[in-house]
Amino acid sequence: MARQYRWAEQSQNALLGKEHDRVDGLAKASGTAKYTADTNTTGTLFCALVTSNVAHGKLAKLDVSVAEKLPGVKAVHVFTEEGKEILWEGTLIAAVAAETEGQARDGCRAVEKAMNIEELPHWVNESDLQGATAAERTKDLGDDTQGDPDEAAKTAAVVHEGEYGIASITHMCMEPHGAHAEWGVNGNDELTVHLSTQNVSGTPGQFAGNPAIGIGIDKVEVVCQYLGGGFGSKFAADEWGIAAAVMARKTGRPVRLMLDRATELKVAGNRPSGFAKVKIAANDKGEIVSWDSHHWGTDGISGSPISGSVMPYVFDFPNRRRKVTGIVTNCGPKRAWRAPNHPQGCALTGPAIDDVAAKLGKDSYDVFKANLQYAPEARREVYAAEMEIAAKLMDWKAKWHPHGKGPKKDGVVRGLGMAIHTWGGRAHGATTRIKVHPDGTVETFGGSQDIGTGTRTAIAVTVAETFGLGVDDVKVNIGSSKYPRSGPSGGSTTIGGVTGPNRRAALDALWHLSDLVAKKYEVDGESVTAKDGKLWSNGKMVCTWKQACSLLGPMAAEFEARGPQKDQALGKDPLNDNGVAGVQMADVSVDVD
Repeated sequence: MARQYRWAEQSQNALLGKEHDRVDGLAKASGTAKYTADTNTTGTLFCALVTSNVAHGKLAKLDVSVAEKLPGVKAVHVFTEEGKEILWEGTLIAAVAAETEGQARDGCRAVEKAMNIEELPHWVNESDLQGATAAERTKDLGDDTQGDPDEAAKTAAVVHEGEYGIASITHMCMEPHGAHAEWGVNGNDELTVHLSTQNVSGTPGQFAGNPAIGIGIDKVEVVCQYLGGGFGSKFAADEWGIAAAVMARKTGRPVRLMLDRATELKVAGNRPSGFAKVKIAANDKGEIVSWDSHHWGTDGISGSPISGSVMPYVFDFPNRRRKVTGIVTNCGPKRAWRAPNHPQGCALTGPAIDDVAAKLGKDSYDVFKANLQYAPEARREVYAAEMEIAAKLMDWKAKWHPHGKGPKKDGVVRGLGMAIHTWGGRAHGATTRIKVHPDGTVETFGGSQDIGTGTRTAIAVTVAETFGLGVDDVKVNIGSSKYPRSGPSGGSTTIGGVTGPNRRAALDALWHLSDLVAKKYEVDGESVTAKDGKLWSNGKMVCTWKQACSLLGPMAAEFEARGPQKDQALGKDPLNDNGVAGVQMADVSVDVD
């Protein structure tokens, strides 16, 4: 009978589900962990940026000749050509690469002095729907209706109308966006880029395929050993990464180009805003019988607010109308930010439900629970159980009081709030290679990245658990595009994406060792298990891990596996499902004075 890929029962695990020190914790805490911003190979040139200081304009004049002749300046890269329209403040105009950061800034000042931007009318108010309409800065993105919300509202016990909003938020990663590019490290005309990225395996082609670089993808290596935050904004090579590579080739020197903080705020991406007028009606049981909303917002120049499909959030009431309007603003473009569309949809829906509960004089908890019938069927029981657990943890029922009727002490009032939410979460595909050496050393290789969530540790724990070893006995190699392909780190999918293939590759290796041990020690290979650095058969120790590995011969054995798997016969990864559900509750005190 073929062996089955599987995850052991929790009670059988020695490592999974337990607390562990992060395998890279000491490196990070001691400062020896090197991020892209720390990369400084011999001869590195440093960059500074010239950006637009107007929200909308025309680059009427651009002269970089003076900057190019300044002491220490080795290259000037132009992002925006003379005569081009500028659509948002912070637009990259030029980058100056020099021997020192000070010299690079001198070069930028020279460019700015010789530059002229003709300012044009702009619009940056994301919440003023009436003003944006008058200024012809809106886009009608449609509406849809199911049931009859107007007629249903007439039957309601209460009707509430309110306005809600959540502004745009711009990315500000602890480590700014940027790259360190160097040619010739691995051979002539080969590019090595240390890139602050959530997408190690997916960015080499973006460099190779750019016309300004134009080399085979096999000649590009992207490296990211440590990442100082991404949150959805670091999937691309980006224009600054390409510029670093172009200037590095031009000068024959390594070039480091990291965005400064001001530029990071303006061009590294934003989470779109969401503002809404909501009319919501409920019967005396707290069941919402009608929902009517019009929401608007912006993601910058394209004028796309959050998706209409997330309103109302999680719930799909039988009678509902939703209208969507985009506002075109002269602001930098959007980028994914931790569950795109979902935080905004939650922030616009939850308070409206809370307000209708207040109008009914009911506990918000009971109103949310009464409407779980309108949540996705597969998650209704999950939400109910989560609400019960959360309420017990924070003692909701004992603390709750009718809205606006709580005690006030020394100007401080206290109240409770809750929300429910959801996300997809299906893991991206990954390939893993595990090498087991004759001396017992174990290595695993994958082109994933650790965005701070403990990817290295999760991999080490998974492989160590399978082999019956300690976490420190597994060397985890990630962060290079030369390793087997992994998916990008986004949507909370990384751990599920990398642990499945590591588990299967490790099982393949263990089964191979089991067959060798069975032949050597004359035991049943199907009965061999690994635990405590030893191999066992029917409860009796057969040999040590190192003795088993010595049977491999002079060469390491290598095993590869892919994921996620969808074939049940191959053992479906339990971490690769999607459709998660969650509940949050808050106990908030506010000094109203």
